[in-house]
Amino acid sequence: MNQTRLGYLYGLGAYLIWGFFPLYLKLLRPAGPVEILAHRIVWSVLFVALLLGTMRNIGFLRALARRPRALAGIATAAALIAVNWGTYIYGVNSDRVVETALGYFINPLVIVLIGVFLLRERLRPAQWVALAVGGAAVAVLTVDYGRLPYLALVLAFSFAGYGLVKKRLALPAAEGLFVESAALALPALAYLGWLTRRGDLAFGHVSAGHTALLVLAGAATAVPLLLFAGAANRLPLSTLGMLQYVGPILQLGCGVLVFHEPMPPARLAGFALVWLALVIFTVDALRAAHRTRAGARTADPVPSPAR
Repeated sequence: MNQTRLGYLYGLGAYLIWGFFPLYLKLLRPAGPVEILAHRIVWSVLFVALLLGTMRNIGFLRALARRPRALAGIATAAALIAVNWGTYIYGVNSDRVVETALGYFINPLVIVLIGVFLLRERLRPAQWVALAVGGAAVAVLTVDYGRLPYLALVLAFSFAGYGLVKKRLALPAAEGLFVESAALALPALAYLGWLTRRGDLAFGHVSAGHTALLVLAGAATAVPLLLFAGAANRLPLSTLGMLQYVGPILQLGCGVLVFHEPMPPARLAGFALVWLALVIFTVDALRAAHRTRAGARTADPVPSPAR
């Protein structure tokens, strides 16, 4: 399997998991959003450490310590993903799953624009049309809410920034995630200790099933991030922007069909515009892939028999 196809599989796997993640987060209540975030960080460190131990690849830390610019990039990625995680947990557990879905619909537009203006990736005319349609959708949805959708904007920009940093670092997936999580582990442990002293810690005080679900937050967090890192190292940012619509479509379905959040006609029209943008992106990508294959066949003709 070539690296591009593998990147597509990794990306789809990550976004499918994230798409159904609200169902899991709802089960973690009555733990508060910050406690859930702290557990995600702590158990992620342990999960990835075990993974690296199995791979016998702990020695990478010594080499990484001699790369101060990489360490600074990892610290930036850690801060961005912490903001993203915390905002998303708060949105889901405050019954605003539809708004978090909006954030991840906006996010691909931000990623594509970063790819164009910072990484000099070139878009085809149809892709610009898709961006315009997506921008119109965001405007309609913002008017429908009647306020600045701050949760959506924070989610969009924090994850777009995280994707850019991961793209530039190009670290192996597990190693990068381990260092990112480790950078956040001490503040997370300090917060859990503070909750324990106050007697407000939910962990171990609700039920055995709830405790197990909080422990599993490490694997539930690490696996899609590892898949995403693998995709980011193999695909251009504009392609990641297209794939990322899978996640918010599923999140929207969870919000409307499972949690019964409102979907008035104006909001539905806005989301319909987003889906139209996705269709334009997809059709254009398929046509471009067909032209590339046809060009490759023309440039590499079958050699004639030797004389």
